Amino acid sequence: MKFELVKLPYEANALEPVIGKRTIELHHGKHLQAYVDNLNKFIIGTKFENADLETIVKESDGAIFNNAGQVLNHNLYFLSFSPKGGGEPTGKLADAINKQWGSFEAFKKEFIAAAMAVFGSGWAWLAKDANGKLSIEKEANGSNPVVKGLTPILGVDVWEHAYYLDYENRRAEHLDAIWKIIDWKVVGERY
Repeated sequence: MKFELVKLPYEANALEPVIGKRTIELHHGKHLQAYVDNLNKFIIGTKFENADLETIVKESDGAIFNNAGQVLNHNLYFLSFSPKGGGEPTGKLADAINKQWGSFEAFKKEFIAAAMAVFGSGWAWLAKDANGKLSIEKEANGSNPVVKGLTPILGVDVWEHAYYLDYENRRAEHLDAIWKIIDWKVVGERY
């Protein structure tokens, strides 16, 4: 299976001022493209040559795992945004968040705290288990909740390349702003 760069459902400047055009061009167009290219190169002649992305992440290690994880993570990340995003989730996801954390604001506070606590490069995730119970997961580098048997619902990239051009080293400001562009319809469909 040959993997391709995920097509964005918005223009490169559509998420401004939360995520700037130049950040999208570099993060999506160059950084993610490199992961896709490397993954395609590394799986040739392996048991993963015709596997889907989640299987590769669950069963691989080393360079294949790192690149597959970053492709999966970034695909979920970039497709979670919309220039018309923001607000709060509705429906079953909203009910599950309220059941788990008491309110969306309490969830958001805990999610931001987890994202701030990721040392160096990694991800903060909202994930669900097989029974639909939600959790907040911190993953280093290119890891993803699928390695724990969970389904990722929403992932926020806390590698500096995701926000440095727009926020420099102010991760907290980026995390406060990101909620303005989350497409809760798309994220809710993952639940």
